[in-house]
Amino acid sequence: MGSRIIPAVLIALLVLFHAQLWIGRGSIPSVRQMQQKLDEQTASNAQAQVHNDQLAAEVSDLKEGLEMVEEKARSELGMVKPNEIFVQVSP
Repeated sequence: MGSRIIPAVLIALLVLFHAQLWIGRGSIPSVRQMQQKLDEQTASNAQAQVHNDQLAAEVSDLKEGLEMVEEKARSELGMVKPNEIFVQVSP
């Protein structure tokens, strides 16, 4: 009788650990889902970093010189210098 208890306990432990591997916290599907979320967040962070770098470059250009301010005023606001003629060509 004692020789039957040890294999039964070992089998029960094996089933318990196997169930934990597939169903419980930290299971293979759970880890796969977390890895997918991490990959999506990493891609989102990289895209946000590129956008932040572009904005930082634009801010530094605006702080350093008036060329960028003049360019923005001309392109976005349609401003012209004194004694200039504004010509707009439509396609």
